[in-house]
Amino acid sequence: MGGRPVNPAAIGRVDLVGGGPGPIDLMTVRAWRLLMRADVVVMDRLGPTDVRDHLDPGVEVIDVGKLPGHHPVPQDEINAILVDRARAGRRVVRLKGGDPFVFGRGGEELTACVAAGIPVDVVPGITSAVAVPEAAGIPVTHRGVASAVHIVNGQSEMTPATLAALRDDAVTSVILMGVGALPRLVSDALRAGVPADRPIAIVERGHHTDQRTTRTTLGAVVLEAGRIGVRNPAVIVVGEVARAGMLVPDLLAAGSRSGGTSL
Repeated sequence: MGGRPVNPAAIGRVDLVGGGPGPIDLMTVRAWRLLMRADVVVMDRLGPTDVRDHLDPGVEVIDVGKLPGHHPVPQDEINAILVDRARAGRRVVRLKGGDPFVFGRGGEELTACVAAGIPVDVVPGITSAVAVPEAAGIPVTHRGVASAVHIVNGQSEMTPATLAALRDDAVTSVILMGVGALPRLVSDALRAGVPADRPIAIVERGHHTDQRTTRTTLGAVVLEAGRIGVRNPAVIVVGEVARAGMLVPDLLAAGSRSGGTSL
């Protein structure tokens, strides 16, 4: 299996760690400490992937990253990897982008570990649903503008609750993993009576040096996204907080972010 020597008679543990939106210095101190003590790191495609450069050479790194519509390592196999490595006495960090419990399947992995009798803990991370809009100067709540947030998995079908949130002037809807489904999402929203002039912002590669923000409206977003070639990873923000010029320009473009990648 590789990795550091361990006592095969001792049971290990699993820590489900939220890595935040990408830069290493946006992880929590606890997340970093666990990574530096890990025997095995099971990594996603997004999040602080640069952490590989800081791991001890003896650490076993397992890449289980998923692409939209393509999951090379099914979730059941990921669960089995966590349990098997911990049963072998290893300290396992399951490193995820964002937060483990926000569309990260952390609940499923927690359940698998508990069922197998493996000690397990969860370390929260900054979810991209808040951090990525923030990188573009977009607050998901703002006094007098938006008093609630509705977070949506863009790969799922629109529910009545989501359509109601999109129609509500005081709600910010944040759509994760929604670029590929954008035409369907927009069509469903317009058909349900969401105003065509509802502001939308698409923030690509949030908190990275190549971050790009597109601000438009619900009625124009499909053509605009196609014209400029919007790509994943991206977060879509729907609501009055996304209106161009409401607060400040893109924070990264304005040069106000350090962009550091070390602790």
